[in-house]
Amino acid sequence: MNNPSLAIPADYGVWLTDLKNRIQGARQRALLAANHEQIRLYHDIGKDILNRQGRQGWGAKVIDRLSADLRAAFPDMKGLSASNLKYMRFFAQECPERLIGQQSADQFPWFHIVTLISKLTDPALRDWYAREALQQAWGRESLLIQIKNQLHLRQGAAVTNFDKRLAPPHAGLATQMLKDPYHFDFLGLGDEAKERDVELALIRHITRFLLELGAGFAFVGRQYRLEVAGDEFFIDLLFYHTRLKCYVVVELKASAFKPDHAGQLNFYLSAVDAQIKAPDDRPTIGLLLCRTQNRLVAEYALSGIDKPIGVAEYQLVRALPEPLDTSLPSIEEIESELSVDVDKPEGQS
Repeated sequence: MNNPSLAIPADYGVWLTDLKNRIQGARQRALLAANHEQIRLYHDIGKDILNRQGRQGWGAKVIDRLSADLRAAFPDMKGLSASNLKYMRFFAQECPERLIGQQSADQFPWFHIVTLISKLTDPALRDWYAREALQQAWGRESLLIQIKNQLHLRQGAAVTNFDKRLAPPHAGLATQMLKDPYHFDFLGLGDEAKERDVELALIRHITRFLLELGAGFAFVGRQYRLEVAGDEFFIDLLFYHTRLKCYVVVELKASAFKPDHAGQLNFYLSAVDAQIKAPDDRPTIGLLLCRTQNRLVAEYALSGIDKPIGVAEYQLVRALPEPLDTSLPSIEEIESELSVDVDKPEGQS
């Protein structure tokens, strides 16, 4: 007996021919080299599949047949697998206006779109990560890491005195530059690690460290030497922030925050401003990274500090509330959500 889910709609051949012509036309206009052409085409195909499944109720097996026919027609073209066609359908369903939040989907590579719509169900979060991905020029792996690490909950969360020590709008921009906590679980260190161990590991993993710090940080040096009145002092880590146009001094503490930590960092900032900062640089900012911190104690300590300082925790080992696979989201996971529509045999309501 024939499986009703394998039945082909009566006008399938006409539609297939039309799809071939539209795909060929898009290839001839841009050879799919322009990303926006590819995204528009994928959305168009996904919308067609979505509409036809809604009107005619045919099953998911038609997508398998469609994939085979399209790949036979365009053997040199990638992206026509059955799984990718199902992603296109999901794209059209989730983003009917081809927008991810307020951002045009045409601005993103295809796998960024798949990641945003599959890993994030809240439209507001999709919009936030889409905006950040554009502004910070994240690759797909970086986008996955930031979603996994729940950046939206940490951005701008450090305790600072910026509103009192920096002029607006610089104070707001600097506040958003910091986060709390910082995740250093990529270092492979345990909670017993000493300050120097963490420091050395961060330099060994400088690419991941810079990604965790955020866009704009340029590494200047480790154990950066300062001389004041014949005495030597060494800054743990010195950066320059290309967007804020200022130096950033980072001090690591393998213990809980103590008020005297802020005083030491305040001294370093004064020395950097006097000896290194150029006349057109903005005031140097300090970031004190501690194993733990009491927000109220930190707020009290910073209120009496002259220089702009932020205090945040860092985590070497942490447990995620929900593990997030960094591979492409499983099409089976998407299909399970769409099973009422996709897997329904033809002719059933």
